[in-house]
Amino acid sequence: MSSFWSAWIIVLTLAFLVGIIWLLRWNMKNYTGIKEGELMDHEFDGIVEINNPMPRWWTILFWITIVWGFLYLALYPGLGNFAGLLGWSSSNQDVRSLEESKQATAAAREAGLIVEYDRQVDQAEEKFGPVFAALSERPIEELAQDEEAVKIGQRLFLQNCAQCHGSNAMGGKGFPNLTDNDWLYGGSPAAIKHSLMAGRNGVMPAQSQFNDQQITELATYVMSLSGRKVDPELAQAGKANFMVCTACHGQDAKGNQALGAPNLTDNIWLYGGSQEAIEETLRNGRNGVMPAWKDILGEDKIHVISSYVYGLSQE
Repeated sequence: MSSFWSAWIIVLTLAFLVGIIWLLRWNMKNYTGIKEGELMDHEFDGIVEINNPMPRWWTILFWITIVWGFLYLALYPGLGNFAGLLGWSSSNQDVRSLEESKQATAAAREAGLIVEYDRQVDQAEEKFGPVFAALSERPIEELAQDEEAVKIGQRLFLQNCAQCHGSNAMGGKGFPNLTDNDWLYGGSPAAIKHSLMAGRNGVMPAQSQFNDQQITELATYVMSLSGRKVDPELAQAGKANFMVCTACHGQDAKGNQALGAPNLTDNIWLYGGSQEAIEETLRNGRNGVMPAWKDILGEDKIHVISSYVYGLSQE
């Protein structure tokens, strides 16, 4: 926040509080010339107002809230750029990456500042760290059969993975379904854990060497691989050009998990299996990114999530 706007907020806030004090003191005095408890000149429908002051407890409560307002603004951030005398903040502000967050956390601790988010993270780690450490000592296959471990893994999944894969883990366009046992990089416990730890970057290059007609023929042939009804002449014409694709998808078109190349014969499509979607994939390519979670969640939590994900495809 610029110095101008910071000063503007400070002046307005303090002026507002001073105005409240003036208004309260003004209402505590009798300016009517009529003694307290006597009838006023105001009358409506037979009802006459009595000159009564505010209840004493009400006035005291007003003063308490005003004093608390000044005290709060002095101790905590809220007045423009003033950070407060306690050095408290809800979180490290303006961080744009995990590395910046770590640096800001270290700097705040070195300066003796109170960062609420960091404090709560430390408390959670102290309380739940041993639980995750104990779970990480057990094999993923075993955890996948443990009801309590599955519940923990599900909560971690909903907090961190559901944004892309959905709360039911069935994915969406561009995001794999984790329940169907169809895996781009392998569905073994070790493979799933590695995907979570290190992330994945799947690249399907654009086939710019083909013209529009050849793209249509190639897409038609790809559709035929999964047993779908297509124009046989177009499919046959596209078969010759499919040789370019075998480097990743294999001669049998069943994919290569080492590369993340999908199986084209099972009629399961990450970006859609319509003629238009397949042609778009061939024409423009695809670039799917699965972020690495090692530095965000740590290996112990990833081990538990891996067991949950592994169990989804085993049901």
